[in-house]
Amino acid sequence: MQLPKKEAQLMELIWKQEKVFMKDLIQSYPDPKPATTTIATLLKRLQDKGFVAYKVFGNSREYYPLVKKVDYFSKHVKGMIKNFFDNSPLQFASFFTTATILTIAELEDLKKIVDQEIKGKEK
Repeated sequence: MQLPKKEAQLMELIWKQEKVFMKDLIQSYPDPKPATTTIATLLKRLQDKGFVAYKVFGNSREYYPLVKKVDYFSKHVKGMIKNFFDNSPLQFASFFTTATILTIAELEDLKKIVDQEIKGKEK
């Protein structure tokens, strides 16, 4: 499930802080800050979707993620590979390396990552 832009923006803040109260979330937003009711609505939606939960401390709620950021984005990358690249990670990697503007240093770093993955799979 892909989150709408406003919910994804809020999840980014929650992932970054790991455990966070509403007042801290509001402070994390750039100006103009959204209304408290807007944040509360977004948090309720994220709760209903199973992305966040909370613990009650007096009159306050401390929110925390139920879905890891890496799991969320991994699922979307896999969906993109399936839908746009005929379920071929090789086609995706080819597109990524040719369609993006990578420097030689970035390509070398990418090559190191691939080489490490190869070594790990050979064991």
